[in-house]
Amino acid sequence: MAAFHPNRQSFSSHWLAFTSNRRFHQQPKMVSHAEGIYYYTPDGHQLYDSLSGLWCTPLGHGNKGIAAAINTQMGQLDYAPAFNVSHPQAFELADKLAEMAPGALNHVLFCNSGSEAADTALKLARAYWRAKGRPEKSKFIGRSKGYHGVNFGGISVGGIGGNRKIYGQTLDAYHLPHTWLPENRFSKGLPEQGEHLADALLAILEVQDPSNIAAVMVEPMAGSGGVIIPSAGYLKRLRALCDQHDILLIFDEVITGFGRMGTMFGADYFDVQPDILTCAKALTNGVMPMGAVLASSEIYDCLMNQPGDDYLIEFPHGYTYSAHPLACAAALASLNQLQQPGLLNNVADLAKVFEQAIHELKGLPLVEDIRNIGLAGAIQLTMDAKQPLRHASEISALCWKKGVYVRFGGNNLSFAPPFVCEPEDIREIFARVAEALSDYARTIGTP
Repeated sequence: MAAFHPNRQSFSSHWLAFTSNRRFHQQPKMVSHAEGIYYYTPDGHQLYDSLSGLWCTPLGHGNKGIAAAINTQMGQLDYAPAFNVSHPQAFELADKLAEMAPGALNHVLFCNSGSEAADTALKLARAYWRAKGRPEKSKFIGRSKGYHGVNFGGISVGGIGGNRKIYGQTLDAYHLPHTWLPENRFSKGLPEQGEHLADALLAILEVQDPSNIAAVMVEPMAGSGGVIIPSAGYLKRLRALCDQHDILLIFDEVITGFGRMGTMFGADYFDVQPDILTCAKALTNGVMPMGAVLASSEIYDCLMNQPGDDYLIEFPHGYTYSAHPLACAAALASLNQLQQPGLLNNVADLAKVFEQAIHELKGLPLVEDIRNIGLAGAIQLTMDAKQPLRHASEISALCWKKGVYVRFGGNNLSFAPPFVCEPEDIREIFARVAEALSDYARTIGTP
């Protein structure tokens, strides 16, 4: 089959997600194939994938084990109804996730994305409190710069104003301050200051009253907001306050789950137990759309033990493609690889190289801060007051020309390279980014 080459009509036919479509039409960035840690454009330009796609392909592109699992499943069962019917792989995957998850998160609801996982978790929290006879506990607390996808629940609890300002009224939600502090600039790993920021929850509760709050939802570290990392004691303090005031704690681990921080989950890294945990992205290595919500036995048992006939639906929620057989096959293959002996140790070793390489960019023009945790990090740039997104956008475009796909958001360049990188790949990525920063600074006359 001949390769399709998009034209101007194609550009208007496809409305790109989270993209300045007008800019894309002027300067389209397209990839035609991928292998390992590289993307390739239709004209053969090779690019390092410095963000594992969108935080979701830690095992690299073209993973043969995952492809084989999907092909085998395709020959056996391509689809099964998600309501009132299921298939063995769904239970196998749920067992594996329950085994891997921290604490008593033993019950799994499947969906198709991190956005759906976030909204599922919020609905589950409300359903739990209603089942407990406390329907007034319906409000949520998120965090500034938090990202929980783009469905209505997610943008309500999320703390990125640009993601919701054009949509009007959202859910009733309040927001903790983010955890970036100027005094922690250029911290390597966990910042020292910031545990006190969790006490902002008390100020919200003083006005809203804990009796009205269903859950607090946060990412262990705010990935899409620019790899904003809490201090070591922040999440422990937040857990203690939620316990004290009878509020559920939800961890959004769509980015931090499955090894990105050098542990299987961010909850493991910080040694804090959530009541509900959401995941997606690396669950299938990005090969098939899939998300999951892991709930505690307390929540599951509460909903299962409600009075009523046994044919009644305990939690009326789900999707046509929940636990899709092909997605389950991809997830099982991905998790089997992530559990291979030594893989997380390799991530920890790469994280040391990553930390050194990214912090070597300190002192370059426009670099305002550098943050890292595990195999994730961000370079925060000074903002152009008149065009706040200009620097990050144009430096990202320059990195593309230099052979590195770099994701920008706000005034941050974010990085989360695949776990299958070699140390020299990490160093080369940041050498090219450093070159792009210096070249760009010269074009705008910044010394």
